[in-house]
Amino acid sequence: MLTDYHTHTEKGPYTVEWLEYFLSVAKSRGIDEYGVSEHAYRFLQTSHLLDNPWIRERRTENLDEYFMMVEDARKAGHSVKFGIELDFIPGTETALEAFIKSYPFDYVIGSVHWLGDFGFDLLEMKSKWENRDIKKTYDEYFSILTQMVESKLFDFVGHADVIKVFGHEPDDQVFLEEWYDQLSETFSKNDAVIEVSTAGLRKPVGKLYPAPGLLRASYRRNVPIVINSDAHRPEDVGADYDKAVSYAKETGYTELVAFTERKRSFHAINQPK
Repeated sequence: MLTDYHTHTEKGPYTVEWLEYFLSVAKSRGIDEYGVSEHAYRFLQTSHLLDNPWIRERRTENLDEYFMMVEDARKAGHSVKFGIELDFIPGTETALEAFIKSYPFDYVIGSVHWLGDFGFDLLEMKSKWENRDIKKTYDEYFSILTQMVESKLFDFVGHADVIKVFGHEPDDQVFLEEWYDQLSETFSKNDAVIEVSTAGLRKPVGKLYPAPGLLRASYRRNVPIVINSDAHRPEDVGADYDKAVSYAKETGYTELVAFTERKRSFHAINQPK
């Protein structure tokens, strides 16, 4: 099996016609299960979960319209999983749990994109990296990621080391390996699933997520994986899956996780078309 659960249709309208472009690419690339996972911050229903000036300008959409797109696609005969990508902010766990229960999601992606008011993966805030200590920033990011996993609110961890998106990486390998060991232990203890994502290949860092050391440490502790593209355009659905599948298999993985109504199933990893 191949899945692509981490995709965003937000550059177009929430219509079946627009969604069909994504579905068509998924089919052409041998994706057996396709799912959408819009960024929750875009919806009016999430104003209590995360709020800052950057997000306030972009919170313009209605989650019910997004849900109806999926429902209409299913009525039209398409197989589409209904997901969402939530930003984890420490201290919002109770509100997050209530929100997650309010819609019939097939899966919920937990991601960290904000360190306080620093949206570290945003082009608009890239210049802020110039005044930051890289190791301290990694400490902060991985500490919040740890809290996210320990909350057990999410079905899988999105792009676990997206902090490297612009190529800012510590030159201290011991520092990184210590974090990879701690994170993989946290993933294992909390029964987490992590994402192998091809999105980093389309970013300045030019690398898959997560780093080889983190994926190896996770494999040693039997942490399951999903494989996703984080596509924001139809043409990126299933992008570079040949690299992702090889990467996972070379690490030792032979199975991936699929989700239906937030329940897991395990399947052999297929070769992409």
